[in-house]
Amino acid sequence: MLHPCVLNHLGPVRQWFCIRQVKFPSSRSHLVRSFSATARLHEILDMSALPPRVQPKYKDSPTSSLLSLQWPEPPRNLLIIPKFHAPQVTSSAVTFAKHVLNEYPNVNLVFERRVASQVHESLPFPIYAADPSALHDKIDLVATLGGDGTILRAASLFSLHSSVPPMLSFSMGSLGFLGEWKFDEYKRAWRHVYMSGSRVSVTDLQDPHTQAAVNRPPDDEEGLQLHNAWSHVRGKSMGLARSSKVLLRHRLKVGVYDADGVNINGRLMPTSTAEPQQLLPPAPPALQARNTRGEPMTHAIHAINELVIHRGPNPHLAIIDVYVNGRFLTEAVADGILVSTPTGSTAYSLSAGGSIMHPLVKTLLITPICARSLSFRPLGLPLNSKVVLKLSEKNRGRELEVSIDGKRKTGVTIGMEIRVEGEMVGRTPNGGWTGGVPCVIRSPASGSSAEDDDGWVGGLNGLLKFNYPFGEA
Repeated sequence: MLHPCVLNHLGPVRQWFCIRQVKFPSSRSHLVRSFSATARLHEILDMSALPPRVQPKYKDSPTSSLLSLQWPEPPRNLLIIPKFHAPQVTSSAVTFAKHVLNEYPNVNLVFERRVASQVHESLPFPIYAADPSALHDKIDLVATLGGDGTILRAASLFSLHSSVPPMLSFSMGSLGFLGEWKFDEYKRAWRHVYMSGSRVSVTDLQDPHTQAAVNRPPDDEEGLQLHNAWSHVRGKSMGLARSSKVLLRHRLKVGVYDADGVNINGRLMPTSTAEPQQLLPPAPPALQARNTRGEPMTHAIHAINELVIHRGPNPHLAIIDVYVNGRFLTEAVADGILVSTPTGSTAYSLSAGGSIMHPLVKTLLITPICARSLSFRPLGLPLNSKVVLKLSEKNRGRELEVSIDGKRKTGVTIGMEIRVEGEMVGRTPNGGWTGGVPCVIRSPASGSSAEDDDGWVGGLNGLLKFNYPFGEA
């Protein structure tokens, strides 16, 4: 029996697991203690009590174009984001949450407040509700259950930050081109990402090519520390030589400026009717940089897909002046114009006739939407290009609409401008990476000869029907 003083130092979730695993004698006082603990199982707790975020490291591989995920210690705070208005997906999220807590009791489960209120009665343990302004400092890992829109929603929660936690995505939506995993693989997928880089020896590996690496002891002090950190889940590791592969998806940095040159990003509103009509959360004080006059600077909004400016219900074509790196490029006369990432090249840009780009290509795309001139073709630029879109004085409409990833919008008029540039990614001094959205890639089956990007190639053919033969069903 654990002493009450010991239990008081544990969180509510860990108290539940400690008490559940103890065999109580038939004493009435012990039975009362057990009941008082279970009375708190359905609580929704504040995430401010959670430990700080664990920053993962990403390592280059000599045999892969993808990065290798290396946790310095086991991830503790998991944000689960299911698709809205989908009871079956919500049920799957509950199933996933129960598995994680049953097999990995040191993990804290976090939900958006709206979702937490829907699922907490179905979970036999406390959960945490997410405060968007504090997610960046607390969340180690994000799991999404839904389609590409759910992934965009998850990425938008970190749109003010240059560092995004790894994302484990289950394809349960209408298309799911970005979702890597099928939900029936959730046990393997979670084990795959949780144990990545753990270096704990195991006995359940069947691949003979990795057995020698599995039995080899750690060759440095870091390896020994990692071994001890995962000792409570011995037997679930992927082996010394294995780790999750991560595709780092580039984003855009967007700023909307009024006629006086003042950044108005803070006034952008959400587009979804499923979200409360609220402004972007303020950046944490530690991130509030100041300009030369000592005034707080508004941070850029990051977009994983695209920035779009369009005429909306206005009957007249939009007239937009396009500048690249400070030089005038062209006057666009069209329904609108898109600036997209390689990830966004298979979204709105593709429907508008833009080129398909592999997500590892460091570029941004300018794609016109129904241009008046047939010679106005999609254009690819280096990722570090700075694009400025200004409403021309010739524009007859009173206001055009600007949308960022379909998640935030505002209206722009003559004199305003939108500044867009690609987000550069790079290594930080502690071995991590800054910039981009790290997506955990589904690993091929053991013994498969599939290459790293075969998931993208397969999705291009299977989901987008690339060059699909005319007239076939």
